[in-house]
Amino acid sequence: MNKKDPYAALRFKEFRFFLSMRFAMVFAWAMQFIIIEWEVYSLTKDAIYLGLIGLMEIIPAVLMALFAGHIVDQNEKKGLLVKCLIGFSFISLGLFLITVPSIKNTLTTSNILLVIYILVFLGGLVRAFIGPTVFSLLSLIVPKKHYPNAATWSSSTWQMGSMFGPALAGISIGIIGVHWSLCIVFGFTIFALLGLSQISKKPILNPKIGEPVMQSLKEGITFVFKNKTILGAISLDMFAVLFGGAVALLPIFAQDILKVGSEGFGILRAAPAVGSIITMIIAAYFSLNKNAGVKLLTAIFIFGICIIVFGISEIFWISVIALFLSGVADGVSVVIRNTILQLHTPDNMRGRVSSVNSIFVGSSNELGAFESGVTAKLMGAVNAVIFGGCMTIGTVITTAFISPSFRKLDLEKEVEKLENEV
Repeated sequence: MNKKDPYAALRFKEFRFFLSMRFAMVFAWAMQFIIIEWEVYSLTKDAIYLGLIGLMEIIPAVLMALFAGHIVDQNEKKGLLVKCLIGFSFISLGLFLITVPSIKNTLTTSNILLVIYILVFLGGLVRAFIGPTVFSLLSLIVPKKHYPNAATWSSSTWQMGSMFGPALAGISIGIIGVHWSLCIVFGFTIFALLGLSQISKKPILNPKIGEPVMQSLKEGITFVFKNKTILGAISLDMFAVLFGGAVALLPIFAQDILKVGSEGFGILRAAPAVGSIITMIIAAYFSLNKNAGVKLLTAIFIFGICIIVFGISEIFWISVIALFLSGVADGVSVVIRNTILQLHTPDNMRGRVSSVNSIFVGSSNELGAFESGVTAKLMGAVNAVIFGGCMTIGTVITTAFISPSFRKLDLEKEVEKLENEV
């Protein structure tokens, strides 16, 4: 077997531009979401309004996901992503304008919230297309034998954006306020467009161009549900994200429980991503493919434990450590799941499979935020987080019991076969 090269995918120039684009895009999106959460809770002091942010994004993301996957598989990927980023930049600009003091002071709280929710809803539409487009474009930039390595670096970059975006959001809210923080978001969307401009147009690897929409969607869904490895991985992660969505309630913990202000909020929000990025960088050197099923189940079990500890804690640094360790565990899950998706998805179905994945996993972030908001309203923020952690652990135990084949999942031979290709 060839010696593993942890930088194999990075040796491709376009992949480096792809990573810079993805970092800027995720950074802007994560920072914007945190700023919105902070502003909405500051205006309302009500957990249910935080949950509504997630609901407003998940509705269009889920409704459009399968259709978006069909569009991605039928069209050139770079051009689609350019349109997505332009749409995102207009949404960021809209949020920037609605927080201009002279405009904000003339509006009621209800009107401000209405505009914010409308822009978040539009963001959900854009997001429905971004996920499958990015997933498909990645596979066209690097050779197939480097997919596992590229998936690791791409996931690491995503986590870096998720880490630094919230951290800067917390700091910038305290220093320059919500309005000018949103200006930074807009700037990063422009930077993402510049990075994408350095990537050439790619061929459409789909022999069924012009295929009827319903037939195309049915084919994508059928493929996912017949592939037990993909279905098991994304289902498990979906429930973990759905019930372990403690981050949606961080404004409550930062302002009312831990009392650490916007700077502490930024640290809390960034802590899981710090853990994830460390895991993913290590994964570039040390493979997680051996006994992948056991590692995935163990990682999500640990994630649930960390969420419970965070919910119980009333000490800031214990809370930070719990979130950091939850990120470490989540990083293992992300690397294994993305490796499964890259290895098991045919080129001509990447858009549709990624869209199904976004329904299962991506949108469960927002649905998890809504679930957390509702349960926090019913039982309090602390009990809601503890409940979510317990449900996550229960999901892992159930999966391990009813699916012995998933416990035995091993990706080592598949990856070795690809890495040995000439």
